[in-house]
Amino acid sequence: MDPLKKIVAAQPAKQVFSLVEEFKNFAFKGNVIDLAVGVIIGTAFGNIVSSLVKQVIMPLLSVVVPGEQGYLHWEWDINGKKIPYGLFLGDLVNFLIVTFALYLFIVKFLGWMMHTKKAEAATAPLTKDQELLTEIRDLLKRPAMG
Repeated sequence: MDPLKKIVAAQPAKQVFSLVEEFKNFAFKGNVIDLAVGVIIGTAFGNIVSSLVKQVIMPLLSVVVPGEQGYLHWEWDINGKKIPYGLFLGDLVNFLIVTFALYLFIVKFLGWMMHTKKAEAATAPLTKDQELLTEIRDLLKRPAMG
């Protein structure tokens, strides 16, 4: 077989193998797996918050707020059209709880962690290499004696 034809025939197979190899490297990086775990945990957390809102908070709210039916049946009647605002209020409370939890975790907790790591890095003792480099830097800053 002509060497040129061998190269042309083998090229698509190499491209497919290269694509598979690149995908494998991407898919099994730690970041992608961490992201998948985060999405799964986030979904579970969302379900817990949704259950808390629908089965605890909103029924308690419907006990406090006067009305004949629970919040699921709260609605306005405008010109014969019913607008169910109770469901919207439940979703709004759900959103606020999830948003507040994310704020606490992302802004407060991770901010505190970053601040703590920066403080630790600033107070960490110098290594032997760093001490030597600091001495060299200080010697280079001195005016030359001539």
